[in-house]
Order: sequence, then structure tokens, then C-alpha cells
Amino acid sequence: MLNKENHNTMADFKRRTFILSSGKHIKLFGTSMAIGKSLEIGEGYAPNIFSCVEENPDGKTNPIVSNPHKLTPEEMMELADYNIRLWIDLKDNIRKYGLTSVKVFNSDALRTS
Repeated sequence: MLNKENHNTMADFKRRTFILSSGKHIKLFGTSMAIGKSLEIGEGYAPNIFSCVEENPDGKTNPIVSNPHKLTPEEMMELADYNIRLWIDLKDNIRKYGLTSVKVFNSDALRTS
């Protein structure tokens, strides 16, 4: 458990760097992280499902919402719930198996990828 006097209790993402409450920095190429069904974590490079897009790179136009699959609010909530469940499963597995066991990962998803 983190001591609130000595550490922040939340990580932060600034300038393509994920800053953990421990002080550790993880440099990223993009601006997001993603989790797969296997519970492996990587960078999510392409914001191609739901994003904020600058139409003109010079910043003279207003940004727009990109939703190319025309997802409804209910479908977006389902997508969010799915990803939240994966992150919770990862946390549960780390608590159960630690970081050195392959049991942390969803072995069924690893075999099908």
C-alpha cells in the first residue's frame, strides 16, 4: 500500500511518458496503452475506434469526434466495460500469481493469437 505522504496515489500520463507513483517513468512512442484479451499490455498506436481529430493541423479549425463504426452510447459503454474487465482480471491475476508466473496471462487467448 502506498504511503500518501510520500507518494502520489495515481499514475499520470504527460508528454508521452507514463509516470508511476513510485517515480518510475515509462517512455511511450504514442499516447495510449492497450490491453489485449491475453492480458498482455502494449501501446495502442491507432486511435481508430473513437477519437478527437483535428481537421486541420494548423489548429485553425475546431476538432471533431471520430466514430467511424458509428457506435452508440450503449456500445461505447460495452467497449469500456470489456476493457475495464480485462484490466481488473490482470490485477486479480497479479495478486494471485505475482509477476513472474505465466499464469498471469489468459492462456486461451495466447494460443489463439
